Amino acid sequence: MDTEPHPCWLPEHALAPVGRRAVVVLGTGAVVDTVRAEVDAAVRAHGGVLSEADGSGLPDLVLATVDGARDQPAGGPLAEPLRTAVSRYEEAPLVTEGFLVTRHGDTTVVLAGGGPGLLYGLHHLLRLGHRAFEDGPAEAGGLVTRQEPAQPIRMLDHWDNLAADSPMGPVERGYAGASIFYADGRVRADLSRVARYARLLGSLGINAVGLNNVNVHRREAELLTTHLPDVGRLAAVFRAHGIRVWLSVSYGSPVTLGGLDTADPMDPRVQQWWRDTAERVYSVVGDLGGFVVKADSEGQPGPFAYGRDHADGANLLGRALAPHGGTVFWRAFVYDHRQDWRDRSTDRARAAYDHFAPLDGRFDDNVVVQVKYGPIDFQVREPVSPVIAAMPRTRLAVELQVTQEYTGQQQHVCYLVPQWRELLGFRPWDDDRTVSDVAAGATGPAGGIAAVSNVGDDPFWTGHPLAQANLYGYGRLTWDPTLAAEDVLDEWIGLTFGDDPELRRGLHEIMDGSWLTYERYTSPLGIGFMVKPNHHYGPDIDGYEYSPWGTYHFADRDGIGVDRTVATGTGYAGQYPEPWRSVYESVDTCPDELLLFFHHVPYGHVLHSGTTVVQHIYDTHAAGVEEVERMAARWAELADRLPPDVAERGTGRLAEQLRSAREWRDQVSTYFFRKSGVPDARGRTFY
Repeated sequence: MDTEPHPCWLPEHALAPVGRRAVVVLGTGAVVDTVRAEVDAAVRAHGGVLSEADGSGLPDLVLATVDGARDQPAGGPLAEPLRTAVSRYEEAPLVTEGFLVTRHGDTTVVLAGGGPGLLYGLHHLLRLGHRAFEDGPAEAGGLVTRQEPAQPIRMLDHWDNLAADSPMGPVERGYAGASIFYADGRVRADLSRVARYARLLGSLGINAVGLNNVNVHRREAELLTTHLPDVGRLAAVFRAHGIRVWLSVSYGSPVTLGGLDTADPMDPRVQQWWRDTAERVYSVVGDLGGFVVKADSEGQPGPFAYGRDHADGANLLGRALAPHGGTVFWRAFVYDHRQDWRDRSTDRARAAYDHFAPLDGRFDDNVVVQVKYGPIDFQVREPVSPVIAAMPRTRLAVELQVTQEYTGQQQHVCYLVPQWRELLGFRPWDDDRTVSDVAAGATGPAGGIAAVSNVGDDPFWTGHPLAQANLYGYGRLTWDPTLAAEDVLDEWIGLTFGDDPELRRGLHEIMDGSWLTYERYTSPLGIGFMVKPNHHYGPDIDGYEYSPWGTYHFADRDGIGVDRTVATGTGYAGQYPEPWRSVYESVDTCPDELLLFFHHVPYGHVLHSGTTVVQHIYDTHAAGVEEVERMAARWAELADRLPPDVAERGTGRLAEQLRSAREWRDQVSTYFFRKSGVPDARGRTFY
């Protein structure tokens, strides 16, 4: 494994704002020790000093936990700045992960509720750069900022497999090389790269990591047994950065690992097996976050086999974990993947709601139902899942996908933060409550946010150097979902590449609108899954059209789209609360970008934009390719301002993106020209 991977957003220059100052760190614990080590490395590199609290004079920066601040002598040199900071804290005490920043003369104080908050406060200063020591109130004890994370759990799920010869490779839906955790069928002996990764995640406020694939194969199931000591090694690495680890487990483990003849949640032997297993796991990893479970989904075993429902199954595991403070993240991605394409009444989009909404209120307090942001499967454009608004008495986590399974597989530039910002800010009801609010507990019990990770052992971590921005942006939005996507990108550019204004401007031009660019040259107006089956890269318009997986567009000579209305279709639109039920039900009010998700319309149907559906398809696919051509040309102009390895990798990836975009344009435009017989009003010819 490469021991010196790309530093991402934590290169040496990013540490300079703290490293050039006199700093004091106060507090105890593993994460505080990490903060102290970060500061020590920064000052050694940039000429500052890490001093003791009893040194002469006031330092430039004090980083302290509340307990560390209160332990200082009343008459010491730091007494006054700490006293005023603590008084600010006591006005409204912070959670362990929260921090506040005050200014006392020339001394900046970061005060945190605990070690994790102190780590997050340090990185807040690094993001601000030298402004962190210049902006803010001038009066003694002036409060500069006070921050706490929006979400209680901010998780990255790794779909890593213990065995490289797993049916889905070393990382399922991984586009950046092999697993950083596993090699040769076991946890890696050298965890130095894992430590670097934990450092990156800690800098973003990520506090939970799932260590293995939710599609749990026999080998991965053994993380509960044979490989448990090595899970403890991984947990220790992440613990130092305020991160708890989780294990994906198979619901069928009592049979495959325990030798039982059933996994029925009502069977006392099964209940005892899970209690014993939890006891053994927590004896090794005392702060394990809990289990992640995919059940009754795409071939994974689950409670349906025993005539039970998902509350029965989830509560079985929840009750085994409860004595240890563990939590179950139970995925709602449950649907019939063997449906008959001839049956127009069957609708995969309905499935999660139909299975889970009736169970609201039946899940135990330590069970979180993890809901994909859309009803299908991480498409470039989907409506927000109606499950998110349907279960007010259940802890819900919203699931995103950082790895670019359906958005270019890290071959294409596709900055996803604008999509996530839109999704998390969506208001399911006729008021100000958002999807992020639901996950955070503003409308019921809190769950959090989870996402599928996009890293591997590639030197750039994410395959495409610019895909690092998605990992960075995910962490920032789980902390604060109100951040503007362009501001998050600006932070990432500055930390990663420095202050070159032309480079900053050029990367914004390439990346700001890249999600919409990808949408333009791929799937139109809410129709997804026009991809090659299995690996999901590149166009295949009918690839899933006659598939038991259930993702269709129903294009014929007269029109395209899926009728999901209550009046004449599958009834899916009726799963939404008002006003969206009515908005989506009517072709007159349905947003253009989702029209074909909810309605089957003629090719000549006129969109709100004023163009017809088929002309929109022709125009957007042509425009998308032109935008990629401009992206590639702009990258070439920036090449000399970039590190050579970044420039070379990006050039190769953009060449592939342009090839792929042209293939998408030509196949999609030709397909719909042949279906409709309608020529392009702009005179373009198709094949």
